[in-house]
Amino acid sequence: MKNIALSTTHEALGAKMVPFAGYNMPVQYEGVNIEHETVRKAVGVFDVSHMGEFLIEGPNALDLIQKVTSNDASKLTIGKAQYSCFPNDDGGIVDDLIVYKVKEETYLLVVNASNIEKDWNWIQSKNDVGADMKDISEDYSLLAIQGPKAVEAMQSLSSHDLSEIKFYNFIVGDFAGIDNVIISATGYTGSGGFEVYCKNSEVKQVWDKVLEAGADFGIKPIGLAARDTLRLEMGYCLYGNDIDDTTSPLEAGLGWITKFTKEFTNSENLAAQKERGVERKLIAFELDDRGIPRQGYDIVDNNGKTIGNVTSGTQSPSLGKGIGLGYVPKVFASTGSKINIQIRKKAVPATVVKLPFYKG
Repeated sequence: MKNIALSTTHEALGAKMVPFAGYNMPVQYEGVNIEHETVRKAVGVFDVSHMGEFLIEGPNALDLIQKVTSNDASKLTIGKAQYSCFPNDDGGIVDDLIVYKVKEETYLLVVNASNIEKDWNWIQSKNDVGADMKDISEDYSLLAIQGPKAVEAMQSLSSHDLSEIKFYNFIVGDFAGIDNVIISATGYTGSGGFEVYCKNSEVKQVWDKVLEAGADFGIKPIGLAARDTLRLEMGYCLYGNDIDDTTSPLEAGLGWITKFTKEFTNSENLAAQKERGVERKLIAFELDDRGIPRQGYDIVDNNGKTIGNVTSGTQSPSLGKGIGLGYVPKVFASTGSKINIQIRKKAVPATVVKLPFYKG
């Protein structure tokens, strides 16, 4: 089990540490609901340093990225980021990721912790253009400062106007007394804020100053459990749950990051799938009665026949009801469709809804 740079700091703060994607990670501090509400109403800081970071550089960097990712990275200018995925050769997804254009011919790819080795090998296997690849995952830490008060709470830590960094844009600048920090208006909570990339040797200083600057704004450290409930309320896919090697980006509702204006891995087959239409779709649902849907529970029709399964589910802290995602045949996928979630021996009625669950 690997430790992130701040493991002992989290333990001293009373975090419950659990193994996650090969790392010892803080899953919660005070409790999921309190931490969730902190991010929705004020500001919280997550340590997500387990994420992977690859640098792709050189004159052929863009060619390689265009080949392995579904989105069109040629649209990126310096200071912009893009959500994307790596399609595999069989119609599924190797991983989802964020692509940052740091300089001309320099891109940062941020991938899921559980897939670092898999993704690296995958990109390398497609690198017949001689792009320069560096895995910097072990050297960098990542803090996500999320919530409606994030900009105001963190402004004293940077000479840059943080309110001017638009969604999916970033700057490389000073933060918490450290130079050359990536300050990115990305995040997986739907409540605004930043992700801050710095070296492992710098992260303790950044963490301490973030908590100090945010003290008057009610900042709290937040664990991975609340990160999961926050992302689910927005309907954001989690790799390993809602998307994997067997799910196509089109089935997963990720057509918006699948650009057929260029050729990429398996693009021909995905274009054909788009043409004929998918047979199943990832849906969002809310329970009509009490109950908590969990990953793996069956989704059944009114005759009790299994039509799919829950890929992510929880009791939504913001809505106070059971919510979830899951794959069903297209005929059940329209907004307003009635389905049932098999929770132990009871088929609990649910309604297919439009995302996001949480409207803010």
